[in-house]
Amino acid sequence: MATTTAPKPPTSTPSEMTAKELLRWSWRQLTSMRTALVLLFLLALAAIPGSVIPQSDVDAFAVSRWQERHPKLTPVYEKLQLFSVFDSAWFSAIYLLLVVSLVGCILPRTRVYWRGLRAKPPTAPRNLTRLPDHATYTTDEAPDEVLARAARVLQGRRYRIETRGDAVSAERGYLREAGNLLFHLAVLVVLAGFAIGSLWGYKGGVIVVEGNGFSNNLTQYDDFVPGSLMRASAMEPFSFDVDKFDITWLMSGPRKGMAQKFVADLTYRETPDGEEKKYPLRVNHPLSIGGTDIFLIGHGYAPRITVRDGNGDVAYSGPVIFLPEDQATFTSFGVVKAPDARPKQIGLEGLLYPTFLMVNGNPTSVLGDDRNPRLSMLAYAGNLGMDSGDPQSVYVLDKDRMKQLTKDDGSMFRVDLFQGQTVDLPDGAGSVTFDGMDPWVRVQISRTPGQGVALAGVVLALIGLLGSLFIRPRRVWVRVRRREGDSSGDDGDGTLVEVAGLDRSGGGDVPAELEQIVAALQGRPQEEKS
Repeated sequence: MATTTAPKPPTSTPSEMTAKELLRWSWRQLTSMRTALVLLFLLALAAIPGSVIPQSDVDAFAVSRWQERHPKLTPVYEKLQLFSVFDSAWFSAIYLLLVVSLVGCILPRTRVYWRGLRAKPPTAPRNLTRLPDHATYTTDEAPDEVLARAARVLQGRRYRIETRGDAVSAERGYLREAGNLLFHLAVLVVLAGFAIGSLWGYKGGVIVVEGNGFSNNLTQYDDFVPGSLMRASAMEPFSFDVDKFDITWLMSGPRKGMAQKFVADLTYRETPDGEEKKYPLRVNHPLSIGGTDIFLIGHGYAPRITVRDGNGDVAYSGPVIFLPEDQATFTSFGVVKAPDARPKQIGLEGLLYPTFLMVNGNPTSVLGDDRNPRLSMLAYAGNLGMDSGDPQSVYVLDKDRMKQLTKDDGSMFRVDLFQGQTVDLPDGAGSVTFDGMDPWVRVQISRTPGQGVALAGVVLALIGLLGSLFIRPRRVWVRVRRREGDSSGDDGDGTLVEVAGLDRSGGGDVPAELEQIVAALQGRPQEEKS
């Protein structure tokens, strides 16, 4: 008896994909237009935390203050890199995936478009009267004359034509797909512009007190974020002085108490030995020097403070930058350090109220203008820790080796001073004098070499979008044939002309277009109705 051998079971089910097939499928998904749109949307969403959460490369002090107020959220935000969103790994991943997806979309579509651009208009369908938009009429002209006229009429209406036998095929609107490709290519150009600025550009911030100046070198910046390929030698050697800062406060009307005008009068030099020039620096009106832009982005107050130590010597004297905590009233926080004080170093931290007023027993500032400035600070004596060699922020007081000064009865001591007043510190530690007020301005200095590229990309995207919206691809066919005569042997009843059109973009004025074409073929004015 014959025996049969059972077939071996397959090593894999038909639904399973090999590694090569999986890679091909993944590539197709990544380079699909839907994925590109999703990634573009995700990139926009990913940028939101960068505008809501303080960023370390924009305002390091704001980040530190936020972290002090949210100690529980800070570790989470740090792990998620939310304090440096645009440098984070996840933002860069979305950015790079979007670039790859756009390239994968554009290349194959460009090949298809190039083949379609060179292809001839499609052959006329067998039965034109079955198309949704069509028209027919009869004429005594010979078929060849009608075909020749149809070719001229359609060429005059910017159609590309091809005559095949008894029909003329015409097509136009090829630039619609070019508009789509241009739009996607423009997005790549915009991304490339941002990448160029991130790699070869830089951005920094500095606070300059009225009457002081700034030179464009790394040591002068309060915070500085260079691009990965940025070189210090590429920085323009300019400098500027803040001669005066003018601000106008509204004292009546619904916007009472708000600032209206900000102008920082600068004297600048493009080179160390260059000619001095004047410029009124205003919000949204940056000063451009070479490829670098200088923006006015903030302002505040720097009270002039003199600290004398226990020996009566001046340990510190000058303006101290206080940073606003409330943009409406400009209540500001600041730190004073006197490392030269003897026998103990002195540190102060507290608030500045530009227009001081007691409201319900609580100190507050009712106006951002410095009409009644008052300092309220805590005093410390000891070791500021500045001799350890570790860098310290000028806006943070290290109190680990400091002792808070108190009154003789042990109660809290505060340095409360109006302008022009002096207060003695407990335990003979010294004295503090509030000499006056100076305004300061915060400027952002940035060099973005890819700015022109990004702007060109935006313009190209707009052109491509307009082309894809308003250019309609359309096909028109004209077929002619002699009508058959009757049984008596008549040569015929004339030439039957069939005209049909198809709008490939969906919804268009095809009937009106056909009516104009038929009118032109019949030699009638286009305004005349059939």
